Amino acid sequence: MSMCIATYRSYDDKADFNKKAASIAVGLTVGSWTELPEAQKAQMEKHLGKVLSVEAYEPANAAQGERYADIRIAYPDINFSRDIPALLVTVFGKLSMDGRIKLIDLDFSEGFASAFPGPKFGLQGIRDYLGVQERPLLMSIFKSVVGHDLGGLRDQFYKQALGGVDLIKDDEILFENPLTPLEKRVETCMEAARQASEETGQKLLYAVNLTGPTSQLAANARKAIAAGANALLFNVLAYGYDALHELSSDSGISVPIAAHPAMAGAMYPSPHYGISASLLLGKLMRLAGADLALFPSPYGSVVMPKAENLAVKEALLQPLHGLKASFPVPSAGIHPGLVPLILQDFGTDVVVNAGGGIHGHPMGTAAGGQAFRQAIAATLAGTPLRQAAAQPGHEALASAIEAWGIREA
Repeated sequence: MSMCIATYRSYDDKADFNKKAASIAVGLTVGSWTELPEAQKAQMEKHLGKVLSVEAYEPANAAQGERYADIRIAYPDINFSRDIPALLVTVFGKLSMDGRIKLIDLDFSEGFASAFPGPKFGLQGIRDYLGVQERPLLMSIFKSVVGHDLGGLRDQFYKQALGGVDLIKDDEILFENPLTPLEKRVETCMEAARQASEETGQKLLYAVNLTGPTSQLAANARKAIAAGANALLFNVLAYGYDALHELSSDSGISVPIAAHPAMAGAMYPSPHYGISASLLLGKLMRLAGADLALFPSPYGSVVMPKAENLAVKEALLQPLHGLKASFPVPSAGIHPGLVPLILQDFGTDVVVNAGGGIHGHPMGTAAGGQAFRQAIAATLAGTPLRQAAAQPGHEALASAIEAWGIREA
């Protein structure tokens, strides 16, 4: 029988975790079991959840409230349609309100996963489009955007592009507005991209923020693409994974999609409630079709513990039912002095994503991008950043190090 497996971490000082697991398996599937007549049990057996394992942890001298168990339960695919909302409601809908319990992981069956094509481009497709195979990619962010007209937006875009970035993304709070309407914004920024490319000789992806009512998302995506957009930014958790799946599966939306983690802080940080970061921002984003997935870095202003960061990275990169890998994009608080640490933790298959670390550079926005590119090149060559910064032509890196320093492991 084809089944999807959910792993939970349940905290309780007194519970019999085996009984609790059995109650979950029955309650989230057939509703009751022992009271059913034998003939009805035979009929309902194929719908019944199965407890696969219960591993209890009672640390010595543990504080009250720290007794927990990891519980694995298999849910028959026959119980739900092949879409992410149906699966999440089945395995965690009502249960999410039943005390201190967190959804740690989901293992999809082959049958369920077959309904999802996953990322259309994925990590390798983005590398191929940009013609960059060996090094990490560099992304910059519009800061700020609200209240700017098209001229101000174009100027900011052009300066970012001159710095040698590979991707530029809208801020996630840039919505449709009279000053910078979607199609005009795309046309203006892509023209700036073409101008910068003539000087830098490199390609660039512009991830324009896709917004509006859910019913209009696909139409707005097509408008953006018709105007020249070559990537989209999407606030997945505000709209739902199914909206991302619809966009990524649409043959008329033929550009990479970057998934923004807005709203994730309401779901993953607690050890006792919500959904793990690796599932929320990793595995489910990839299943739904994100080509790039942004998540808080362990280094900066919106901190996620490093162990969770690396778990998100693995969920985006490791084999998963034949789906393409999604590009990991650790974000927030990134400056050039962090580049060696980022590459140490994430390897070269990572997007270095910076906002203030580019725009706040003492020598200007273009120099901010150049400082990152110099830091990346030095790290890949095995050259310490201070040594690289002392070389002729590396004034941008030297200025960045003076401003932000170098973060050691």
